[in-house]
Amino acid sequence: MSKNAIKVENLSKRYRIGYEKQARDTLAEVLSDWITRPIRNYRRLRNLTKFEGQGQEIQEVDDIIWALRDISFEIKPGEVIGVIGKNGAGKSTLLKVLSRITYPTHGTVTLNGRVSSLLEVGTGFHPELTGRDNVYLNGTILGMTRDEIDRKFDEIVDFSGISKFIDTPVKFYSSGMGVRLAFSVAAHLEPEILLIDEVLSVGDAAFQKRSLGKMEEVSKQGRTVLFVSHNMGAVRALCSRGLLLQSGKLEMDDDVDAVINTYLSSKDVSTAGRLGWSEADAPQDKELILFGIEMVSQSGEVKTTYRIDEPFEIRVHYQLIEEVNKLRLHLRFKTTMGETVFATYEDALNQEGANRKPGHYTAICKIPANILNNMTYRIYMGFDSPGHKVLIPGKEYLEVDIVDTSDGYRYVKGAFDGPIRPLVEWQVEETTL
Repeated sequence: MSKNAIKVENLSKRYRIGYEKQARDTLAEVLSDWITRPIRNYRRLRNLTKFEGQGQEIQEVDDIIWALRDISFEIKPGEVIGVIGKNGAGKSTLLKVLSRITYPTHGTVTLNGRVSSLLEVGTGFHPELTGRDNVYLNGTILGMTRDEIDRKFDEIVDFSGISKFIDTPVKFYSSGMGVRLAFSVAAHLEPEILLIDEVLSVGDAAFQKRSLGKMEEVSKQGRTVLFVSHNMGAVRALCSRGLLLQSGKLEMDDDVDAVINTYLSSKDVSTAGRLGWSEADAPQDKELILFGIEMVSQSGEVKTTYRIDEPFEIRVHYQLIEEVNKLRLHLRFKTTMGETVFATYEDALNQEGANRKPGHYTAICKIPANILNNMTYRIYMGFDSPGHKVLIPGKEYLEVDIVDTSDGYRYVKGAFDGPIRPLVEWQVEETTL
């Protein structure tokens, strides 16, 4: 029976968080604080080193948090596993423990094979050195030999797309250029176990596509990959199995589609799909007050992530103080690069707007299923009166993630290009020439 590539047993990690030091007002308080400080520090140290199974009762204190709590799983050689969960769930801490950047507080980790990590892209880059020098420096830090770097140097530079500037000091690079070169170095490692944390978000859209392709290539070479990402499309494209973390605990270990669906249906993911204001701090004009904007699913749930085949609504709540002639509410979907995907109006058939009397209103824009692509969009919205004035200047208010989990696209898994992806009808007829 073959060994596991990774075996994690009862893994826990906890940290002491900082707290604001209170000033002492009197000499007696200062002396008392100085005398009792060693005792308090000793108690905090004991709280960091007491665990279940050691005959001691865990004491939960305010300045101690569990980043990971009793996590166990096994990964076979060649498996590609996605690790998902909201911010603060413990995903990055898990990879740091597996990378030996930090040690577990309790539990064991067994790794069989050479391990490389793509956690903090750009770690080890020196701004005074050229890109060429930094390729060798960073490659060495990541565990590559000089012969490996020599053999792969041209491939690394070509992949990064900055060959023209490879002999320029890194301090003159843009932030995007530096990140692209750093990712290129890390992506050309040849370990048995590869740990990846959110690195597919670097660079422009074209570079992100190349990065995803490189990770797919790595996974097909039989290497064991643990991939942390908020991009559900990338997780689904790369991984066959998923781990769902929540508040430091392993909530689910299953097929990647099942894990993603559970994550998307979690109400913990749905709290940021709404913005609301009181009358005092709301965006407003003397004629109009904007009270809120929200994204709502068919079931009435406010959330920020939707499947490609899932319709949803954007609801805008506002009040007219005075009658407005030719009122127009405009809405745009934009990519994270600022490109407009499409624009629409509250009354698309009446481009000049509508005459509306004072009162409270909710405008509902219905976004159909199977039209947006597997990516993140920003929702830009504003009010104006054509030929008269701008009431509420246009601004990006919300962000929405569209993810591909539909069986109908399983054979390509998010590989479509472009900012939209409509489900169109095709017809093929046999003809004779």
